[in-house]
Amino acid sequence: MDNQELEQENTPIMEIISWEIPEYQKHSRSKLWYILASVVAIAMLIYAVSTVNFLFAAIIIISGLILIINDARNPQGVLVTIANEGVMVGRRFYDYDELSTFSIVYKPNIGVKKIYFSFKSKTKHHLAIPLLDVNPLFLRDNLNNYLEEDLERTDETATESISKMLKL
Repeated sequence: MDNQELEQENTPIMEIISWEIPEYQKHSRSKLWYILASVVAIAMLIYAVSTVNFLFAAIIIISGLILIINDARNPQGVLVTIANEGVMVGRRFYDYDELSTFSIVYKPNIGVKKIYFSFKSKTKHHLAIPLLDVNPLFLRDNLNNYLEEDLERTDETATESISKMLKL
């Protein structure tokens, strides 16, 4: 091993940019939303009990409890750091070796400002991080040094769109 390789191994992790995001998006929901959600949940519970599918009933009840608990508290802040070695979200570090591509979907007129990271592993989905007030051009220029940019992604995922529409 020569000196240059030793220097690269001992290179400290240098932060490029960091910002804080909420751990989840808190929606403002009307009374009508809660009434409709309750009616749907009760209908699904009746179906689950009538088909003797108690696991489905348990999932509905647990989902409702999680929704109520998350609605009662405010989301905590999570620090996102883009560094020369990878991406840190909270306490979880994603090395650039784990990631295959990144894409930035920036449409502030419709409220979409996110960066997506795709994993090399097919068993992992993507990682979506809100950009908030981060300059997407600065982020893009720096990430291009480490990852390939996926220019084909131009919109947020369908599940995120549906989740936003249903305020889940």
